[in-house]
Amino acid sequence: MEFAANLSFLFREVAFLERFSKARDSGFRGVECAFPYDVDLDELVRAKEEANVEQILLNAPPGDWSAGERGLGVLAGREDEFREKLLLAIKYCRALDCKRLHVMAGIAPAGDREECGKIYRKNLGVAAELLEENGITLLIEPITTIPGYYLTSPKQALEIVEFVGHPNLKILYDIFHAQRAEGNLSSFIETNIQHIGHVQVSQVPLRNEPNNEGEINYPFLFDFLCKIGYKGWIGCEYTPKGKTEDGLASYK
Repeated sequence: MEFAANLSFLFREVAFLERFSKARDSGFRGVECAFPYDVDLDELVRAKEEANVEQILLNAPPGDWSAGERGLGVLAGREDEFREKLLLAIKYCRALDCKRLHVMAGIAPAGDREECGKIYRKNLGVAAELLEENGITLLIEPITTIPGYYLTSPKQALEIVEFVGHPNLKILYDIFHAQRAEGNLSSFIETNIQHIGHVQVSQVPLRNEPNNEGEINYPFLFDFLCKIGYKGWIGCEYTPKGKTEDGLASYK
């Protein structure tokens, strides 16, 4: 089982670029993060290489975060910007040798969700093709903690993946969100393993360490993932209860 430290959540006791080496010193061989686009790319690459870790996952730029945007995928009239942000993300992925990109759907405007869905599926088709040309897997993630977010359940994500029908489009299965949305975790994973491109973990309800101190039986799930032959990484996207290092022994 390979765990990747999400540097947007873990090791926040130190500055962002220092978190790469902190992750490696704590036994992680891989890292992921959300939006590193305000960091100089050369410095980012240097921090990753000096720490000798793999960059497992990035998020594409989500639009204007400070204005409340959480992705551009469903937004009408923003298709050119959606592609522009993809190109920036590809630049970072290629420099960091990152093979997975999460593209956020966005908050659906009030009105016609059906039209939002059409725009989203078309954008995903374009993105899947463009990322495939660059050796990067496109991931979409159901999210339950953003009010109005368009994509909220694994079932909905599966329907979208099957509709778009591109082999380079996969589900980022965040177990925290999946438990909140639907539960039935092991059954969904086993039935749809071919559509899952990445897994992230944290405990419910407080999004802390993925141990056995909450709703989710993580010892069972980790064992289950091994038994069914999951070969991917496990992204540790959680808020530590205390100092990051102190919580690692509870699951690693």
